[in-house]
Order: sequence, then structure tokens, then C-alpha cells
Amino acid sequence: MNGPRFNRRDALGLIGGSLIVSLLGCARRPSASAELSGTVAQTSTGAAGQPACTVRPQQTEGPYFVDEGLNRSDIRSDPATGSVTPGVPLTLQFRVSQVGANACVPLAGAIVDVWHCDANGVYSDVVDPRANTVGQKFLRGSQTTNADGTVEFTTIYPGWYPGRAVHIHFKIRDNTAANQSYEFTSQLYFDDALSDRIYAQPPYSTRGDSGTDRFANRTTRNQNDGIFRNGGDRLMLPVTETGEGYTGRFEIGLEVA
Repeated sequence: MNGPRFNRRDALGLIGGSLIVSLLGCARRPSASAELSGTVAQTSTGAAGQPACTVRPQQTEGPYFVDEGLNRSDIRSDPATGSVTPGVPLTLQFRVSQVGANACVPLAGAIVDVWHCDANGVYSDVVDPRANTVGQKFLRGSQTTNADGTVEFTTIYPGWYPGRAVHIHFKIRDNTAANQSYEFTSQLYFDDALSDRIYAQPPYSTRGDSGTDRFANRTTRNQNDGIFRNGGDRLMLPVTETGEGYTGRFEIGLEVA
């Protein structure tokens, strides 16, 4: 499947018009093509043993989503070649809940898609100024939530590219494609100080940029990223160091039909 033919300038133009909505009370939609709308200002209290349903903002899908249908937990490799994308290991966990009248309950059977760039700031299966990666599928994949509403991905700490803070894209949707009742798309962000420490080591520190390369310097941090400023503080991924890498766990609640 060919990816979208966008360059970075196109990407920044598209993401500048991101739709920001609140999660609770707006993730229901009558069809896969309907738009999310509306906001709420409160969260629901979770039942015993369940997390509180947390309001999160939706953010732009961006130009680099490709619906690969690639069901896998370890997204580091390219399925065609088996080559593994280098980077600091990151275990990414999602716990998805359904908002009930008085509690949150695990949302089983939801598809969670994840995609992000590599240490060089390159996405797979796209054409942009840095690389033509059409046909490659590294750092992309999806999982279906289990009875506890959880999925887990093995990936790497994402790289960066000009104009954006460090981020990972994700999408949560009904697994019934013919009559999709909900779809929620947003992004995860990272503490800038943590990114600074990680980027001081290979392969991030040896990405091959010269001092005159316009891609060389990471000038966009969380607070000067226009998309992050629209609710990114509620999309920060809590990360803990585990062995040679890191683990991040993200709790999210959806109100579904």
C-alpha cells in the first residue's frame, strides 16, 4: 500500500488546523465518517479496581497515518525485511475504559493503532524530503484490547523532526469496520528533559545531520509546538526507566454507543 505523498511543509500546514475536542461525551458517533464534537468539564469516578475516566483532547491525525492492518505488538521491525529499527526500547501500554453512568469499565475489543517516526525523524510508508520509505512498515502496528481493556506495544523512543515536539500518534476505534460507532485520534507527548537525555546517545545523536542541515537542531519543544499547546499537557505519557529502556502507561476513557 502506498503511503500519502506529503512533505514536511505540507504536514505542518495540515496539522495547524487541528480539531481539539474533549473525550468524555463526544467519542460517540453514528458512523465512521461522522465528526466528533462537543466538550465536557468533568471526569467519572472509577469503580473499585478501575481507573477514573480521564478527559483527554483529540488531536490531529496528521498526514502520515496509513491503515496498514498490521496486527502486532512489536512494531520495531519492517515485516518485509525483518530489519529492526534502532533506538532506545520503549514499552507502550494503553488501558482503555468505557465511561458508564457511574464508573469506568474495561473496553474490550477496541483497535488501538500506533505510529511514529524513527530516530532520524522518518516515518515508514511515505515520501518526504528526507526519505522515500514506501513499502516499509516500521514503527506501525495495531492491537485489540483484551478483557481488561489493555494493549501493549514494544517500540523505540520516538525521534523528532522540525516543527513538532516529540510525539507518538495513536487511534482507538471500533473493530467493526462496516458499522464503526467510535473513533478517537490523538497524540502522546514526552518530557523535554527526558528527550534531551535520550537524544544525547546513539542512534539519536548520530543521525547524520551536518551543522548546516535544516533538520539538524531540535528547536521545537513542547511549549512552542502549536498542537501541544492545545491540550498536550493532558496527553503527557508517564515514563519510568526499566532496564535498558523505558515503560509508559496511558489510561484513557471513551464514551461509546
